[in-house]
Amino acid sequence: MKKDKEIKNASNRRDFLKTSAIAAAAFMIVPRHVLGGPGFLAPSDRLLVAGVGVGGKGESDIANFAKSGKADIAFLCDVDDRRSAPSRKAFPKAKYYKDWREMMDKEHKNFDAVSVSTPDHNHAIIALGAMQLGKHVYVQKPLTHDLYEARVLTNAAAKYKVVTQMGNQGASNDGPRQMREWVEAGLIGDVHTIYAWTDRPVWPQGIPWPSKAESIPKELDWDLWLGTAPQKDYVNKLVPFNWRGWWDYGTGALGDMGCHLIEAPFSVLGLKYATEVEASVGSVYVDEFKRGYFPESCPPSSHVTLKFPKTERNASDVELHWMDGGIQPQRPEELEADETFGDGGNGTLFIGTKGKMMCETYSANPKLLPLSRNKDIHVPEKYARVKGGADGHYAQWVEAAIAGYGKQNVSSPFEIAGPLTEALLMANLAIRSFDIQVKNGNNTSYPGRYKKMLWDNKNMKITNFDEANQFVKRTYRNGWDDLKV
Repeated sequence: MKKDKEIKNASNRRDFLKTSAIAAAAFMIVPRHVLGGPGFLAPSDRLLVAGVGVGGKGESDIANFAKSGKADIAFLCDVDDRRSAPSRKAFPKAKYYKDWREMMDKEHKNFDAVSVSTPDHNHAIIALGAMQLGKHVYVQKPLTHDLYEARVLTNAAAKYKVVTQMGNQGASNDGPRQMREWVEAGLIGDVHTIYAWTDRPVWPQGIPWPSKAESIPKELDWDLWLGTAPQKDYVNKLVPFNWRGWWDYGTGALGDMGCHLIEAPFSVLGLKYATEVEASVGSVYVDEFKRGYFPESCPPSSHVTLKFPKTERNASDVELHWMDGGIQPQRPEELEADETFGDGGNGTLFIGTKGKMMCETYSANPKLLPLSRNKDIHVPEKYARVKGGADGHYAQWVEAAIAGYGKQNVSSPFEIAGPLTEALLMANLAIRSFDIQVKNGNNTSYPGRYKKMLWDNKNMKITNFDEANQFVKRTYRNGWDDLKV
C-alpha cells in the first residue's frame, strides 16, 4: 500500500532519527534584530509545538500551550478526524497529519517541541521518537504504559538533554510544596503510612472483550490508533474513552488518577522506587459461585500495597496503600463525622509519628488533622510556588523549553515522573499477577496464593514470581520499533 511505503522500516527510521537530530541542532534561527520591531518576539523566544493526539485532553493541552502567549501550535496530528476537528478549527494555520511518524519525518526542522496526548499504549514510542530528534516533550499522564518504557524515557531525558514534563498538573499546585514544608518543620513527624484512594473507574472494567466486530468509522485510522498494540478488530465504545479499562491500551484507575493522588508522597518525601508490592482485586461473578477471569480487562476494584525505603527527607520506610473502585481507608479518628475525607471520592492521607495530614485530588487543599490544627500553624514558605498553580503547569514547560535544558525547573520532569509512573505500573503488575494466581489457585506449583512480590530495581524484575515479569515489558506489534535509547 502507498501508506506503508511512506513509512520507513525500523532500521532506516533509527538512522533517520540520529541524523535528523544533528540537522535540527544545526538549524539557524533568524535573530530578533533582523526581523524585529518594538515588542517583537523572535523565533528563539517562542516555542513551536507539534501536538500528537489533539482531541479530548489533547485539545485542552494545546490550547493551554497557546494560552501561555509564548507558544505557537505549528502542527496537529490525530488518527481520528472527528476528534481533531475542534483543534483544526482553533488552529487553522497548523498543518494536519494523521501519522506522527510521517509528521516527524517531513517536518522535524519546523517545530521545537512535541505534546503527546494519545492513549497510554502509544505514549512512549512517540515521546522517544521526538526526544531522539532533540525535541522537548510534554506527555500526558501516566507517562507510559509499561514499567520498562518509563525507565527508558527517564534515561532518555538525561541523554538527549531536552526539557520534559508529564501532564500531571497537580505537581504545580501549592499543595505539594506546603506539605513538604510541614513535614520538614516536623509537624507530623516521620511518615510511615500513606493511603491514596479514588472512586474511579467510571468506565467499564472487569468484563470480557466484546465478541462482535464492528465497522470502522471512516474518519478513524484504526491501524494507526492500535499502533504498538496487538492487532484486533474494531469494537464499538472503545474509542475515544473506554480504552482505559483494557490492558492492551490503558492502565485502569491507577493510570487515570494515580499520578494525581500519589504525586504528593513522591514530591513531599522524595520517594523513588518500591521494593515490594502485593495486591487484592475485586471479583466479578459470572454465576453464583465462579469468579470471572477476564485477563484483557482491568478489574472493577483493587487494593495494592507498595513499600518504599526511607529517603533523605524521611527517616522511615513507607507503606503506601492504593485503593480504587470506591474502596476507601478507615476515616481517621481525628476527623469529625461530618467533615469531608479528602474530597469525598478521592484523596491522600499521610500518617506520621507525630500526626496526620491529608489532601484532595491534584494535591489540592492540604490540611493537618484534626482540622482545628490548621488555625494555629504558621510555617514559613520555603519552596517557590508555580505561577498560576495547576494552570501554570503548561506555561512552566513552555518557558523552560524556550530557555533550554537545565536552565529552568519544571514540576514534573521525567526524573520525577518516571519513578512515579513506575510505582503505578508496579501496582498494575501486582493486580495482573493476582489474576494469574487466582487462575492457577488449584495448581500445586503455586503454593500460597496472593504473593507479596519482591522487586529487583536494577534488573527490573520480580524475583519470587517469574510469571509477573511478563508485565514489565510488552512486545510491540510487528512494524513498530521496540524502544532503544
